[in-house]
Amino acid sequence: MVIKTSVWKELESIYAQPGNHVVVLYGRQDSEKELLLKALLQNKKYFYYRARQVSPIEQQRQMGMEIAARFGATLQKYTYEEYFNRIRSGDASKLVVVIDEFEYVAKKDLAFLEAVWKLKGKRLYPGPVLVVLASSAISWVERELDGCIGEDAEKRIDRRLKIEELNFLEVVRALPEYPVSECVKVYGIIGGVPGYINRWNAKADIRTNICRLILSRSGYLYGAAEELIGANLRELSVYETILAHIAAGHDKLNELYRETGFSRAKISVYLKNLSAFDLIQKAVSFETGGWENAKKGIYRIRDKYVNFWFRFVYPHLSELILLPVEKFYDRYIENGLDAYMGRYFTEVCMEYLGLLGSIHRLPLEIAKMGTWIGKEGTIDIIAQNAVRQNMVGLCNWDKPEITLDMCEELLASMKRARIGAEYYFLFSAHGFAPEVRALAEKNARYILVDMNEL
Repeated sequence: MVIKTSVWKELESIYAQPGNHVVVLYGRQDSEKELLLKALLQNKKYFYYRARQVSPIEQQRQMGMEIAARFGATLQKYTYEEYFNRIRSGDASKLVVVIDEFEYVAKKDLAFLEAVWKLKGKRLYPGPVLVVLASSAISWVERELDGCIGEDAEKRIDRRLKIEELNFLEVVRALPEYPVSECVKVYGIIGGVPGYINRWNAKADIRTNICRLILSRSGYLYGAAEELIGANLRELSVYETILAHIAAGHDKLNELYRETGFSRAKISVYLKNLSAFDLIQKAVSFETGGWENAKKGIYRIRDKYVNFWFRFVYPHLSELILLPVEKFYDRYIENGLDAYMGRYFTEVCMEYLGLLGSIHRLPLEIAKMGTWIGKEGTIDIIAQNAVRQNMVGLCNWDKPEITLDMCEELLASMKRARIGAEYYFLFSAHGFAPEVRALAEKNARYILVDMNEL
C-alpha cells in the first residue's frame, strides 16, 4: 500500500525531537491519511481517537468511553482536560496522541483546543508527547482553523503538514510492473492520489483498469469525481456545467459565458470556488517579451481524475448505462487518450528537469519554469535562471518521432514569444528523426531525452 513517504518521514523526525509538539496533518479524501497514521503509530505508545459528526456532549462522551477503555481510567468530570490528564505511555517513551478528523470537535467546542494547548504545555501530562491533529477538510484547515485558535495560532501549532499527491517519480515506484509509458498514462488518468493508486492493478493493462475502476458501476472510482465536488461545494448543477464546458475546450471566461448562459460575474465567483478546492487552475503563460502574442485567462481542470471524468465519461453517461464497459472504452476513450496525455507528459518532463536541477545536473540553474501559451503555437517548457537565460523544452507524446519541422515550429513560437535559449531539451515518448539526432550530435545545445531516461 502506498503512502506519501516524505510526510511520514517528516512526522518521524518531529517525533524524534525532544519536547512536546502539536502537528496539524491534513489531506484530501483518499490521501491515505489513515494508513500514514498507522505507519507513524507502529511500535509507539499512543492514543488514537476518530472524531464523529455529533453534538459536543456526545463527542465528549464517545472520547471518554475510549479513554476509559484504553487506559483503564475511572472518569469523573468527562472533560477534555481530564481525558488528557489520564492518558499515559507507561514508561519514559514519548506518547503520540492523534485526534483524527479533529475539525468535528474544534468547530463546536473551544474547550477541546484549550485542552490541547495545556497538554502541549505539560499542564495535564508530564511526559513527552506528540499531538497530531488530523483532518480531511483541507479548506477548513487552510482558511478557518486559525480563526478558531486565535492570534497565537502560529505559536501553538509547530508544524502544518499537507499530504500532497504523489509526484510522477513516486507513481513509477508504486507501479514497478509498468513501463514508464504506462505510468505516464496512469498519472494522467488518476493523478497521484494514493488511494487511487492503491486500487490500480499494475498486473492488468490500462483498458482493464479503466473498465473495472471507472466505468463499472461497482468500480471504486465510478462517480468519484462528482462525489469529490459535492463533498466541498453546493449548487452542483452550476459547477458541473462549468467543468463540463472547460473539459470540452471552452476554457476562457467569454467562452464559458457564451456556452453556459451564466453571467460573467457568476462564472467568476464559481471559478474562484473551484480554484479554492484545487479543482481548476487559471493557466498563466510564462512571462516573456511577446506578451501580446500570448493567450490570457485560460482555465484548466487541475484535478487529473476530475478532468478525465468530465472529458471522456461525463458527456456520454447515457451510453455508459447502456453499453458494455469495454465497448464504451473502445468507442469513447481509446482514440482520444494519446492526445489527452500530451499535457501530462509535459508535466512529467517538467518534473524531470526539476529533479535534475535539484542535484545540479543541468547546464543552467532553474529559478522559475512554466509554459508559454501562444495564440499561435505553444512552448511546452521554459526554464529560466536568475539572469533570464533560458532552456526550452519540446515534449512529444503522440507523434511517431520528433522531426526537424517540429523543431522549426518551436523556433517560430520562440520568435513570437520574443525569447532565445541557451539549450533545447527535446523530450519524446517514441523517438527522434535521424536528422534531429544528427543535429544533436553536431550541436551540444540540443539535448535529446527519450522515455527510458524519464
